[in-house]
Amino acid sequence: MKFGVPMIWKEPLCHTTDYYFCLSKQTGIGKNMRWVYANVPSITFPVPHSDTFPIPNCPDLSQSQTSVISQSSSTDTSDFRSDLTECQGQHEQHLLTQEELNDWVRDLELSKEKAELHASRMKQYHFLDTSVKVTYYRDRDRPYTKYYTSTDNICFCKDIPGLFEELGQPYNAHEWRLFIDSNKSSLKAVLLHNGNEKPSIPIAHAINTKESYETMVKLVKSLNYEDHDWKVCADLKVTGMLCGLQRGYTKYCCFLCFWDSRAREHHYKRKQWPERKSHTLGEGNIKYLPLIKKENILLPPLHIKLGLFKNFVKALDIEGQAFAYLRTLFENLSFAKIKEGPQIKKLLKDDKFQTYLSSVEAAAWNSFQLIVSDFLGNNKSPNYETIVENLLQNYAKMGVNMSLKIHFLHSHLNFFPENLGDVSDEHGERFHQQMKNIERRYQGNWDERMMGDYIWFLIRETDSQRNRRQSGGQTYF
Repeated sequence: MKFGVPMIWKEPLCHTTDYYFCLSKQTGIGKNMRWVYANVPSITFPVPHSDTFPIPNCPDLSQSQTSVISQSSSTDTSDFRSDLTECQGQHEQHLLTQEELNDWVRDLELSKEKAELHASRMKQYHFLDTSVKVTYYRDRDRPYTKYYTSTDNICFCKDIPGLFEELGQPYNAHEWRLFIDSNKSSLKAVLLHNGNEKPSIPIAHAINTKESYETMVKLVKSLNYEDHDWKVCADLKVTGMLCGLQRGYTKYCCFLCFWDSRAREHHYKRKQWPERKSHTLGEGNIKYLPLIKKENILLPPLHIKLGLFKNFVKALDIEGQAFAYLRTLFENLSFAKIKEGPQIKKLLKDDKFQTYLSSVEAAAWNSFQLIVSDFLGNNKSPNYETIVENLLQNYAKMGVNMSLKIHFLHSHLNFFPENLGDVSDEHGERFHQQMKNIERRYQGNWDERMMGDYIWFLIRETDSQRNRRQSGGQTYF
C-alpha cells in the first residue's frame, strides 16, 4: 500500500458545500493544467508512511520455524482438519432446485430469454442442482399452448373443455361467468368462478383493438358463445354493445327498458318505464343485432359502487369544506381527478371526512356506506330494499344527477342477483393486474405461448405441493 492511511470518502451531508467531486476544480490549460482538490469534511486525505505508519514487511519464515511447524503433532493436525470439516459442513452451499429457481425467476419478473440466461449463468457457477434444466423455460407452456390459437389479432382458447381437462377439473359452463374488459394495451376475456373459489381462466386476449361492436362480434364467434351460454359480467359500456345499443350518452341507454336519460323532471319520481320486448334496428337507440340475451347479463357491482361515489363527489359544493378537505387529503391528484372521484377505499376508512359534510351530505354519505356494506358486497341485508330507497331519497335531496347506474337501483332492483359478491366484477379487475405482469415479461409478444405460460403460472400459484406461497384461499387445481 502506497500510503499508511488511504483516502476515505464519507457520505456527504450537503451537496453544495460537502461534495468532494463537484467542488474539486481544474485550473490552467495544456501543460499548466492542475487540479485543485476540495478540502471538505466528508473526506480524509491519505497519510504517507512515516515513523508512526511504517512500511510493513512481509514475514519470512526461518528454517527453524519451518522445522517447528513440520514437527507439530499429528493429533493437532487431525483435530484441526476435523474442526475444518465440521465448519464446512455447517456452512455447506445450498444448490437451488427447479422449483426454487422457478420462484426466483418469477419474483424477479424476468422475461423468458433473460430467465434462460440467468439460469445458465447460475448453472455455470455451480449454484444449481444437477437435476435443474435450463431449457425447461422454453417448453413449460407447451401442454397448454396447444389449446390456444390466434386470428385477427385475437388469441383465444379453441377447446375450453379440453383446457379444463388438462387442468384436471370438470367443466360446467353454469359454474362460470364471462368477464370482458380492456385497458390501453389490450382487450381480455376471462372466465370467473361463481363464488370465487377457483382461479380465473383467461380464454381470449386481443391486441391493437378497441371496445367496439365489431370486436365483440369477433370475440363471441371465436369463443363459440352459443355453445356455452355463460352469464356475462362486464361494465355497462361493454354490456350495451353486446345488447346492440348505440355507444355514447344516448337518450335510451338502458338495455332493459326505455328509460329517458334526458327527462330529468321524471328522475327519482318515475320508476316504471316501458320494457324492451323486441329489438328493432333504428328504434330506441338500437343500432346492432344483440349478441347475447339480456337475461344472461350480470350487473357489475364494483362499477355501480364507483358510479355512486363519483356522482356523490360531483354533487358536493366546490367551495365547501368537504371538497376542500378532499383537495388536502388527495394533494397529488388534480382538481379534475378529484371531481371524477378519488380513491374510494381510503375515504371510506377516513372518519374526519364526515365532519366536514353538511347534514344533507352526511345523510347521503351514510346511505352510501350502508349500501356498500349491506348490498353491493358479499353480505346482502334482509332490508336491502329500504337501504336502497333511503339512498335514492338522500341523493335526490342532495341534488345528485341520476345516472344509468343509479337508474338500475331505482327501477330494476329485482334484476340484481341474490349475492353480488359471488358474481362481482372485482375479480376481473384483479385479473387485469395479474395479466399486466406477464405482458411486461413477454414485451409485446402476446401470443399463444404467453397464454400457456399464464396457465403454468396459475398452477404454480395454486398448487400447494409445488409452491411454498399461499394461494389466497382459492381451491387448488
